[in-house]
Amino acid sequence: MRKAASRSVQILNPNDHSSFSKFFSSISFPNHVYNAVLPQSLHGQFMQQQRLLLLLQACRRAPDLEEIKPLHALTITMAAYSAQPIFLYNNLISLYLLQGELSTARKVFGEMTQRNVVSYNTIIGGYSRNESEEEAWNLFCDMRRYGFEPTPHTFAGLLSSASLRLSRGFQLQALMVKSGLFHADPYAGTALLSLFGRNGCIDELVCAFEEIPQNLVTWNTVISLFGNYGFAEDAMFLFRELMRTGAGLSECSFVGVLSGFASEQDLELGEQIHVLLIKYGFDCEVLVINSLINMYVKCSGICLAEKMFETGCVGDVVSWNTMIGALAKSERPSQALQLFLKMSVEGVVPNETTFVSVINSCTSLQILGLGEFIHAKVIRNKIESNVFVGSALVGFYAKCDKLESAHCCFDEIDDKNVVCWNALILGYSNKCFSAVSLLKRMLQFGYRPNEFSFSAALKSSLVFELQQLHCLIMRMGYQQNEFVSSALISSYGKNGIVSDALIFDAASNKPLLVVPCNTIAGVYNKTGQYHKTQDLFSLLEEPDIVSWNILIAACSRNGDYKEVFELFRHMQMAQIYSDNYTFVSLLSVCTKLCNLSLGSSVHGFIIKTDFKFCDTFVCNVLIDMYGKCGCIESSLKIFNKMIDRNIITWTALVSALGINGYANEALNLFREMESLGFKPDGIAFIAVFSACRHGGLVKEGMDLFWKMKKSYGIEPNIDHYHCVVDLLARYGQLQEAEQVISNMPFQPNALIWRSFLEGCKRWKTAENQESESLNLKSKQRVHIAL
Repeated sequence: MRKAASRSVQILNPNDHSSFSKFFSSISFPNHVYNAVLPQSLHGQFMQQQRLLLLLQACRRAPDLEEIKPLHALTITMAAYSAQPIFLYNNLISLYLLQGELSTARKVFGEMTQRNVVSYNTIIGGYSRNESEEEAWNLFCDMRRYGFEPTPHTFAGLLSSASLRLSRGFQLQALMVKSGLFHADPYAGTALLSLFGRNGCIDELVCAFEEIPQNLVTWNTVISLFGNYGFAEDAMFLFRELMRTGAGLSECSFVGVLSGFASEQDLELGEQIHVLLIKYGFDCEVLVINSLINMYVKCSGICLAEKMFETGCVGDVVSWNTMIGALAKSERPSQALQLFLKMSVEGVVPNETTFVSVINSCTSLQILGLGEFIHAKVIRNKIESNVFVGSALVGFYAKCDKLESAHCCFDEIDDKNVVCWNALILGYSNKCFSAVSLLKRMLQFGYRPNEFSFSAALKSSLVFELQQLHCLIMRMGYQQNEFVSSALISSYGKNGIVSDALIFDAASNKPLLVVPCNTIAGVYNKTGQYHKTQDLFSLLEEPDIVSWNILIAACSRNGDYKEVFELFRHMQMAQIYSDNYTFVSLLSVCTKLCNLSLGSSVHGFIIKTDFKFCDTFVCNVLIDMYGKCGCIESSLKIFNKMIDRNIITWTALVSALGINGYANEALNLFREMESLGFKPDGIAFIAVFSACRHGGLVKEGMDLFWKMKKSYGIEPNIDHYHCVVDLLARYGQLQEAEQVISNMPFQPNALIWRSFLEGCKRWKTAENQESESLNLKSKQRVHIAL
């Protein structure tokens, strides 16, 4: 370094003004800097050092490695290390650290023959920011060994390290108390608060906050920490206390308190803070606007957040990302894509976070072409190797059944992590491909699986793989994890060996956790063991909403209709708020009972509780309930008000129209559904066949039946054959019905024979009655003639 520097400035004479001019022009400093630091009279070593210091400080405003190195060389050539003042090398170390050149900064520090506290503080701060805890701690120990007393900046530099161990934080606190800095200066104390906050030590944080001197930064720090941990009331209390102190408010004060509002109950407080920040004039600060948008997203849904976003006077990429991310997670992912296109028109450059949200929107919509368009933009922005963007692309292609493309995106990622491996494993598992081989590769490459890795791999594992995975889970200590336990139990249930899962849980000698218990109960429900679901529920001390829903569903399927509403009443008394699944079970009971008044009451309760519960899932059940209870007008009213319809919605209304005698309307609705791009499934065909059966539309029903496999690619099952045989037999086409039965690819069941025989009986009786009527008329005519 010394030799290279000497060669690069060998023509420089410290006493020659023209020599200085050539040098500064070569490193492209602005003219105003050059004029400020180079007066016409150059004399004395002290003046040269001051001018060099000014140059170093000017370089700090817009640091550039290509400008720092010549200044470093000039520092060396002007005098030896021992002759140059310490402050010059301290500034050089700081500049190198700003450029991320930690090794070069450490080299300069190591070559210094004299050091002071600032030298140590600067290099310790650099290592702390780089999360090199051991190096920073060793330098701190060297500093004390050489007799330097730590300052508030020393402690703050160490405590700000995200990787600092909590035990060392307590040691530093003791040293601060011993030196008197803990009660004298808020700078180091504020850094200590951040350390306690990062490690979740709330009690220690409160005690330290009460003991240290408090300034605005200290207040903002503790408000932000309480807000980030979700203690909205405590953050609001501290915010009020800050206002009472008269220390003033900054944008960080508002950002900190807004971060704590995360539910609908906090909306009123959030709106109060919104009014207050307008009063203080912070409504045009980008950081505050972004926090407001985020608060409205979490507390009130999208509508108020959209209004805030549109009326905000300023915004940056974070504002756009917040809105796009919120829309991507909502039921309106298509609007997230529209906002992304608008973002490009507005000239805001998207970043990695933007693309992750947009790709997730494409995943929700499962539109392959649109996702490939976004992928092309990712490649154009050269961020396809980013682990977060790459993981999102892997998930998208896997969801769209493009596992080869998912693999290509996975291979493009430079610094792979567990998240991208999990995305690929989940993609394979969702398509019922074994993901155990991927899990093995993950282990071979040195990645440690987490609970999501095991949960994803267990979804599609076979019996022999399941047992291997179970052993690996136990070896890695995940057998008590709720997610993994639930996935294990589900996998055992799918493979028909639920008893093995229950044995493992019994062997743990610990109370059954809620999530695994819910999974076991779900398996019992699927296998019709409803009484075991009830027994399992009685063992839970604190059942959650999922537990209640499973039990209510079990009683509904078991025919215990009275118990369903009793459980619902107890659920309300326990202040467990109902969700969509609860209401679906209640409405199913009303459907089975054909109780229109009870079903209408449940519908009214849903609207009164929260209209958002009337989503597509619940509306489909409501259409079915009203249809089977004979109130087709209500079914049509709900259908016409629905914005987001799916194949189940159309099928439910086709069925409702059919059973209420509107066969032609049902058939027309089925055709309209096709014209709108909805591909009918097997259940939709059962609904339309039933409608034809109720309305006597034999020809139309048979046309659809023959097209079923040829045009729609659906293989008729036993239920379809039953509907068709019943349709033909009911309307006297017994030979055609017999031919359908004889051509069936499997043996007809009792229901098919029953429908056929009832048709034969009905039409034979009708023929006998017609024959007797003709005989009677003949006798009457003979009698008249005589």
